[in-house]
Amino acid sequence: MFTSKGLFSAIECPHQDTCILPRCIFKHPSGVLGAKEVGVEDKIPALTQEDNDHESRRKRQKLDEASNLKKTASPSFAASGLTKPSSLTRTVSPPVLKKPQNTFTTPFKPSPSQTATKVPPKSSPTVRPATTSKTPETKLPVKAAPKVEALNPRQLKTPSPATHGMRFNLLKALHDQLKRLNSELKKDENNAEKLVLSDQAVVTRALDVEQDAASTPSIYSNLVKNKILQYKRMTVIQWKEEREKDLAAEMAASIPSITSSKPKEPPKPIETGLTTKQELSLLPRLYTPLTGLSKHGYVTSIPTEADIEDAKKGIEAAKGWEVCDRCKTRFQVFPERREEDGALASGGSCTYHFGKPYWPERSVDDPKGTKREKRFRCCGEAMGDSAGCTNSPCHVFKVSEVKRLAAILQFEETPENPAKDDTSPVCIDGEMGYTVFGLELIRLTATSWPSGECLFDILVKPVGHILDLNTRYSGVSPQDMANAPPYTPPLPYSPSKSNLAPNPTPAKLQIVTSPSEARTLLFDHLSPSTPLIGHGLENDLNATRLIHRTIIDTALLFPHKAGLPYRNGLKMLMSTHLNRVIQTQKIINGQMEGHDSKEDANAAGELVRWRVGEEWGRMRREGWSRDGNVLKPPKGS
Repeated sequence: MFTSKGLFSAIECPHQDTCILPRCIFKHPSGVLGAKEVGVEDKIPALTQEDNDHESRRKRQKLDEASNLKKTASPSFAASGLTKPSSLTRTVSPPVLKKPQNTFTTPFKPSPSQTATKVPPKSSPTVRPATTSKTPETKLPVKAAPKVEALNPRQLKTPSPATHGMRFNLLKALHDQLKRLNSELKKDENNAEKLVLSDQAVVTRALDVEQDAASTPSIYSNLVKNKILQYKRMTVIQWKEEREKDLAAEMAASIPSITSSKPKEPPKPIETGLTTKQELSLLPRLYTPLTGLSKHGYVTSIPTEADIEDAKKGIEAAKGWEVCDRCKTRFQVFPERREEDGALASGGSCTYHFGKPYWPERSVDDPKGTKREKRFRCCGEAMGDSAGCTNSPCHVFKVSEVKRLAAILQFEETPENPAKDDTSPVCIDGEMGYTVFGLELIRLTATSWPSGECLFDILVKPVGHILDLNTRYSGVSPQDMANAPPYTPPLPYSPSKSNLAPNPTPAKLQIVTSPSEARTLLFDHLSPSTPLIGHGLENDLNATRLIHRTIIDTALLFPHKAGLPYRNGLKMLMSTHLNRVIQTQKIINGQMEGHDSKEDANAAGELVRWRVGEEWGRMRREGWSRDGNVLKPPKGS
């Protein structure tokens, strides 16, 4: 191609009489419109070039150049007497911008120069865009969309309870019933849309039910078939009720901040309305009778020498074989260490659940007649799913037989103590650890009732070699036992020399050399008639090898509704009756902090004092009254 600029300017226009082209390339006589006379070709060569070169981009006409063009062309038309062409009668404006020739749409972004010169149009009140600012309001958290899953059995971490084909057929039948119920619920105009599940939510629900059933392989097929039968017999009304319960549970779980912001109830103060002497006078009403309690662990008589000899013969015949108190595995104990390697026990490490099993509450989705499974409180696993969730270096055992306990250390009854005031009750609590002789005392704490003043708090060196200090519950670590200083009796209290309370608790626990020494220390604060207060006192008394007949055991003072041998825990009793939280375990230096025996001893004393107040309230209703420090019975009794 070639440019036509100036090549035909010397040739007369073949249509010069009728030509009205403003950009005619031919020659026109004087007085007739021509491209040279008008000067259009010289003024806007870029436009002419663009008309012929279709591959070049179209340029924007400058506003000032267009105005000059208008002024230049006007005199020529006036002199010729011809009518102006329509293309020159209108105002010359910049060419319309074309969208980029792309296969996708790109929003137009003006350049900074265009933005600066462009005048924004006036907005009309009728087309004014809505404001984007909104008043902040509290909304419930939006539930995330369900994960997209196909109707295919999920992969399990444990061995599959059935073949894939069987699992798929059961899953499909379960999904069909759920889909039917959901479709019928959707047709009902009286139901809200939020009760209707999406197609993916129906698939997810079916997968969840099938996966839960797969956790119990032995009855997997029966569980899924029962679910299918349950949904097959279910009406739309029943399905609607179930969906309403599910929705309420989801909303309750989605707003934890609202429920947790409610302040907890403060601990209940203990107000008996009595003086200390009057409270002491009511304690005999709360004494625990020991008759009939020997079969539940209480020792009421000292074992004879013959009993001890029989126990020693049995121990010798067993050759150290015991049953682990945690995992129930048989293992062998070597009290004097095994000769070849110095081990204290055989069997290697112990895998167990430290939490007690419990019966979970029934779920709404469980069909009638479904058998519940016991689960462990430590990890939530069902019994039989795994060997345990915790590992220990060795197996341990517990001795409950009285004559075997006496073979290690003989029992003693509380001796007479003329120096001891019988009107000062004592609260005790002991912590135990596992040794080659079973469960032995490793810490003993005694406090005064009702003041809670600490009488002593000591560590105890057990008779046998230590297997496990049971730190999770005892709170005693190997470092505590190794670094504890020897016990030294406290100095007599002198108000003139010190403002401190008598017998303050030392900052660091001291240790005594044997359980018998700890028992002797306890005898200094007891007499046969001194009330001894504690929770589950048979464990503390047996570990100390002590027989004391004046006791108040809060485990029996607040009996379990199922009766013995079931007992309420101390933590539950404090929470229920006094709204107080005890035994809060914390992780310190990577280890679980155990119980505080002083806290447990005082907790048992506070429960007794609360029961004294309840007893006095009952007596007042019967007509009892106070006369100074004396409680007077009702008249005529």
